[in-house]
Amino acid sequence: MKVTRHLSIRGRVQGVWYRESLRQEAERLAVAGWVRNRLDGSVEALIQGEAGRVDTLTAWCRLGPPQAWVEEVTVEDAEGEFIGFEKRPTA
Repeated sequence: MKVTRHLSIRGRVQGVWYRESLRQEAERLAVAGWVRNRLDGSVEALIQGEAGRVDTLTAWCRLGPPQAWVEEVTVEDAEGEFIGFEKRPTA
């Protein structure tokens, strides 16, 4: 079953390769969607795929790459259709 989730990731998550690492992990797991930095210093992502793969990627987001320090990940249900995974400009 395909699910779509909106994630808001807070902590030391900008300037530590979080977005690129998330993009690579999403591609490895065959999860679609996007990721971008937010002006408030957080990272925002929308991820879509098979429920187990989305759960695995969400768990990865709680840790992030080695340089990151994740303080909080908020997860909400979302909608949309996505193909591939992209980094988007800061919003």
